[in-house]
Parts: sequence; structure tokens; C-alpha cells
Amino acid sequence: MSHTDVERPGSGPQAAPDVSTGEALLVEPSRLSPTRRALTSVLRSRELSIFLVLVAVVVLATTKNSSFLFSADGWRNFLLNPSILLLLAVGQGVVIITRNVDLSVGSVMALTAYLTGRLFIEQPNLPIVAVVAACLLLGAVLGLVNGVLVAYGKVPALVITLGTMYIFRGIMLTWAGSDRINAGDMPREFLSLGTQTVLGIPLLTIVAVLVLAAVGYYLHTARGGRELYAIGSDPDAAVLYGLPVRRRLLAAFVLSGALAGLAGALYTARYGTVSSSVGNGIELQAVAAAVIGGIAIFGGSGTVWGAAIGAFLLITINRALPSLGIEDFWQRAVVGVLILGAIVLDRVLARRQARKLAESRDHA
Repeated sequence: MSHTDVERPGSGPQAAPDVSTGEALLVEPSRLSPTRRALTSVLRSRELSIFLVLVAVVVLATTKNSSFLFSADGWRNFLLNPSILLLLAVGQGVVIITRNVDLSVGSVMALTAYLTGRLFIEQPNLPIVAVVAACLLLGAVLGLVNGVLVAYGKVPALVITLGTMYIFRGIMLTWAGSDRINAGDMPREFLSLGTQTVLGIPLLTIVAVLVLAAVGYYLHTARGGRELYAIGSDPDAAVLYGLPVRRRLLAAFVLSGALAGLAGALYTARYGTVSSSVGNGIELQAVAAAVIGGIAIFGGSGTVWGAAIGAFLLITINRALPSLGIEDFWQRAVVGVLILGAIVLDRVLARRQARKLAESRDHA
């Protein structure tokens, strides 16, 4: 047997036919060594493909214009600009894994961004931690509203969150009106969070990566994280198996709302100004980042690591294409092609995996 094959035990004098490494990884992953299994998973992952596309975009843009990455602010902007979208993409990714979607995150971010400014105006001595905690709490409550309506109302999340997106945006417009919060209304210590760096890495990027690591670790190791994947793979089977489907859905939407709340606070620290137009359209960017990053729009597969790479790729494309002299229309077209390509690739890979699994079972 060659080094690329794995022997499967048979019964009686006839041994079962050999299977490839890919099939062994799919059907009998325990037959491979942990190191080989991890290496094979990485090389076959969608995340690696998206990361290589990101590297290619950065290299191409830097070759065309060296200041894209190597200027005084080039590296900083490369890390800092995707931070807010990364937070939204992580929360969105968890919701999409459960075969749902949250279109209200942009409106939630707008509400919490304005809340941040109002708290500093009305309570100048309020600690920064308390303001951020208030934004997290408001975001979590709004996410809970979505979760209750989806989990208990049995209404598709697309419809529910489309409605709450407009409701929350309406609340924002009524509350803020034509008012605009400026940097002078907030303390310098808070605004410095948007520009501060640690060892050359923006603080906001560090916060976003820490959140990403915590959510990614939970999904990969915790029972609750695996149950989210099971719910997305087959909601009806998850109910029959006795999984706490409603509780997990509530948790997913609460997490998405809380991260949108955190994104709102960090947006205010990053840009220093808040108006009623904050967050318009960013919910679609969050969905696009998750889908491009390899999270199946039909749920049950993908990782938040891929969603994070997708967020970096989207922001980097939007920053790189103008430096390459590409018009705005084609910039949007490139993003659209990426989204369509990701969905088509996901369906092709899903069918291919199902076919291999069926063939391997037939040979068993």
C-alpha cells in the first residue's frame, strides 16, 4: 500500500478496498495520525484558499503602489480598517452556521454608536468600561429580540431581521434626528482607543482578534459550539435528537447583537463622529464576508476564522482596487463575483463530499 492510502480493516479473508487520504479523513478520520489529519485539513480548507487570494491582492496592490503596505500608515490601515467588520462577520458567521441570518447588525451598530456618544455627553465622568458594557448589553438585548422571534415565532430569520433592521434604524433616526456627535463631545482617553497601537498593532485589531479567538475556540471545542453546527446541518434532526435548539438559536442571535454593540462603541472610538447614517449597508458586508470566508449560506459548515479572512479580503479589495485604477463599478462587480463564486463552490464541494461519502459507505 502506498503512503497516500489508508488500510481499512475487513472481516474474513477478504480485506476492504483501500481508500484515499481524503476519503479516510471524511469517513474514518481516526485512522490518520493527528499531525497528518491536521495538515490535510489545513491544505484542503477553504480558509487557506481565501487567505491566498488575500495575499495575492496585497502583493498586486503593493507592487503597483508600494505605499499601499509600506507607507507610514499602510500597514496600520491594513490591520485597522477591517476590525469593525471583523466583529460583525464573526457574529454573523455564528448565526449563518445555524442556517439563519441577521440583517439587523448594521442598525444595532448605529444605535450603540450613538448611545456611546450620548452617554459621554450626558455623563462625562462615566468610566469607558461602563460605556462599552452598556453598548454590549443593548446589543445583546436587541439580539435577544431577534432570537425570540426566530426561535419561538417560527418565522424565517431573513424576514424577522429584515423587519427589525428597519425598526431599529427607525428608532435611531427618531432618537438622533439631525443631531451629530463629534469628537469634541467625547473624552480623549476614549478616542485614543481608535488610534492606539501595541507593538505596532492597532488596539482595535487586538480586541477583534481576541473576540475571534474566543468564539472560534468555543465553536471548535465546546459541546454548545458543535451543537450549533448540528442545528445548521439539519434543524429537524437536531430537534428529534433532543438538542436545545431554541436555546442555541437565542445564544447565536444574542452573540451577534452583542458583537454589533461592541462594534458600535469601537466605531465611535475609531472615527470620532456619529450620525444617523452610521452602519448603512454594513450588514450585507458582514454576510458577504462570512460567505466568502467559507461559511455555507445553508448552514452547518465553515468557521469564523474564514469569516475574519473574508472581512480582511473585502476591506482590502475596496482599498486596493482604486490604487490600481479600477472604477467603482468594477470594484463592486469583483465583490459580487467573489460572493457568487463562494456560493457555487460551496454547493459543488458539498455535492462532491456527499458523493464520496456514499461511495465509501457502499465499499464498506
